[in-house]
Amino acid sequence: MADRNTPDPARADVPEHTPDGPDPVERRWRRPLDESLRDAYLRRLGWTAPPPPTAETLVALHRAHVERVPYEVVWIALGESRTVEPLESVRHVVAGRGGYCYHLNGAFACLLDWLGFDVHWRVGGVQLLRESEPFRARANHLALEVHGLPSAASPEGRWFVDTGLGDALHEPLPLVPGGVEQPPSRFALRRSAVVPGGWRLDHDPRGYFVGMDFTSSEATVPDFAAMHEKLSTAPDSGFVRVVSVCRRDGRSVSTLRGLRYTELRAESTTQTAITTKAQYFAVLADVFGLPLSDVDDQRRAALWAHLLAAHERYLAERADRVDSTVGGTQ
Repeated sequence: MADRNTPDPARADVPEHTPDGPDPVERRWRRPLDESLRDAYLRRLGWTAPPPPTAETLVALHRAHVERVPYEVVWIALGESRTVEPLESVRHVVAGRGGYCYHLNGAFACLLDWLGFDVHWRVGGVQLLRESEPFRARANHLALEVHGLPSAASPEGRWFVDTGLGDALHEPLPLVPGGVEQPPSRFALRRSAVVPGGWRLDHDPRGYFVGMDFTSSEATVPDFAAMHEKLSTAPDSGFVRVVSVCRRDGRSVSTLRGLRYTELRAESTTQTAITTKAQYFAVLADVFGLPLSDVDDQRRAALWAHLLAAHERYLAERADRVDSTVGGTQ
């Protein structure tokens, strides 16, 4: 998921992405089975043995993933560097961390593939809240499709799978046009108007982005490398500017942006200010399942100092905007 306030580094000067290589159905992101990683991954999701590759399993794994593995960019604020290599992403999940779309969907695709699902990477483009029109599949998102699981809801057996949209899906969606409610949000799938042959997810109006368009052709690791570098390092990237964490379950969406914790439910939205270092790390561990057990006291202190400095900048920028508005009305 692209940050709602990020000045998007991908504009008209970025070429349209196409599948890497001559064979559009070759899935070169696939990695050889590592049983120890697979089984450790499953344990984090609550399984003690590999489940069968059924539609029911897909739904259950998806739910468990978004509930137990947070969408987060704390690693950026900690000064860590990551790639979009899927095995690296699997290792981060197994170690108790999360990530953003490239990591969560990249890792989840590996797990599903190792379990026998027919998984496909797709280049996606998230439309930010500040953008009045969808742009195209510009690689600021990795989306997934799973094929071969026909059901009454999906007669052709195709499913849109996405554990990397933060405040969006709790369960996978049949890849057919239509609306669906997943409390506290409502979504719709339709054919994309900007990606030929592609699809679009329209997000709930209360969400952190407007929608996401994605291709119908196979993608691979190099399709996302340049955008990942920009989103994780550019000073004007929202992921660099704001330390964000998100998880959801079947009733609510919990979000921590800087020092503001928000819980969205169908009937209400509550916000809580984080005022102490202990409170911040307790929320990370208890609400988002991110205990940061591998981060020592010195790095925790540096992260807290980073959060405080960012919060002061936010308050100063907000005051400047208020002053500018008041001045303009005189």
